[in-house]
Amino acid sequence: MYQQILAPIGGSLALSAAVASSPLIVLLVSLGVLRLRADVAAACGLLAAVLIAAFAYRLPATPLLSGIAQGAAFGIFPIAWIMVNAVWVNRLLDASGLLSVVRRTFTSLSDDRRVQALVVAFYFGALLEATAGFGAPVVVVAAILLALGLAPIRAATVAMFADAGGAAFGSMGTPIAALAKAASLPAEELGRMTGRQSAVVALFVPFVILLVLDGRRGVHRTISTLHRVRRRPHCARSPPT
Repeated sequence: MYQQILAPIGGSLALSAAVASSPLIVLLVSLGVLRLRADVAAACGLLAAVLIAAFAYRLPATPLLSGIAQGAAFGIFPIAWIMVNAVWVNRLLDASGLLSVVRRTFTSLSDDRRVQALVVAFYFGALLEATAGFGAPVVVVAAILLALGLAPIRAATVAMFADAGGAAFGSMGTPIAALAKAASLPAEELGRMTGRQSAVVALFVPFVILLVLDGRRGVHRTISTLHRVRRRPHCARSPPT
């Protein structure tokens, strides 16, 4: 049975980790710097991973091909499948006219675009991440932000940053369950550790969203707006007849 080599590069764990991360770097450089198509960039990243696994980690052909097949299957089901259905639901809402209802619901909370983005991306996106995950929050939130009037690049950027807070518990805690199975560690302990770390990350996510939307002044103005909304008196309810 194959035993994984933890430090194959010069016996250094740090250097081995740097080499092991090179497929991800190849993918990001291919997409962001070389502007290659997504399928070509993915193929380059896969080729880099295969070369490192075969020559650096001396992974046999059978588990190597099995890992490639499992990764492809996991990428199609459920990740790509959920994203395709999320896009389909968004188009269905748009065609039925219900997307305007969603837009009015979020715009009725505040006229401030920054407050709308916080509610949609951070709060509603966290709900979508917990229930669906696998990229669905980014797709749905970006579509709603586009409907609210944000530019495409800014809407996608806000949706990506907002998803950082709860990604570890996405899709009913699937990442925690997968990590527990891969590392042979108790899922409860991993969940507690991840929860403490995610809370720290989530504390800074709203401020990052505001910085993306409107810079440093956006942070101060949004805090002032939220303070005014919080102090706004509620409408008195009419007595029952």
